[in-house]
Amino acid sequence: MNQNQARLAVLIDADNSQPSIIAGLLDEIAGHGIASVKRIYGDWTDTKLKGWKNVLLEHGLHPMQQFAYTTGKNATDSAMIIDAMDLLYTKNFDGFCIVSSDSDFTRLASRIRESGVKVLGFGEQKTPKSFIGACDKFIYTENLRRTATAEIVTTHKIKHDDKELLALVRNAVEDTTNEAGWSYMGAIGQNLINKSPEFDPRSYGYKKLVDLIEGLGEFEFKYSDPLSGSQSIHVRLKRKKRSYEK
Repeated sequence: MNQNQARLAVLIDADNSQPSIIAGLLDEIAGHGIASVKRIYGDWTDTKLKGWKNVLLEHGLHPMQQFAYTTGKNATDSAMIIDAMDLLYTKNFDGFCIVSSDSDFTRLASRIRESGVKVLGFGEQKTPKSFIGACDKFIYTENLRRTATAEIVTTHKIKHDDKELLALVRNAVEDTTNEAGWSYMGAIGQNLINKSPEFDPRSYGYKKLVDLIEGLGEFEFKYSDPLSGSQSIHVRLKRKKRSYEK
């Protein structure tokens, strides 16, 4: 086992998540580190959560029982927040994965980040911007479902005129341009996440960032020599050819 992998605490709000995302969710989390803790919270006496019960053992999720003591109050949220803070104080984790579409976790995400610990948020596209913005990175669970059913395409151009997307990518490229006039793909991706935590190529029908940028049709690419030992991709805005250039 790679001892340098990040140790992650995965906390799932069963009331605000769907069991259909679990395979894609855990695959996504595995790309960021090791899920050392996997807890899922809810009132397991409630028949509405029976769909989750079928996947708990299969994916090693630890169900945390939280009774709904008072009508109109979400006891599950409170239990998750208390446990998250307890885990944070152990200083055993490099990051937290909070799975919910509920804005009640906004302050929790902010507090964890204030401690220098990374926060990955997972929720539906209806998730309030306040929670999304409080995370280092936010992944829409709709994209996890599409990935699991192979609905991601990688070669076509973006069909809609998305000026907002083009401006976002263009600014990221310009912000990371080096002295030679090129931007490193990794730096572009990080810049996009810094500006928009929910940014994800899958939201636009692309599996990889390089495919999305190519689909915009406004950029050119430079690939490193694979024989050099390290492969890298650099990007810049297409330059208009002068009249004397062929």
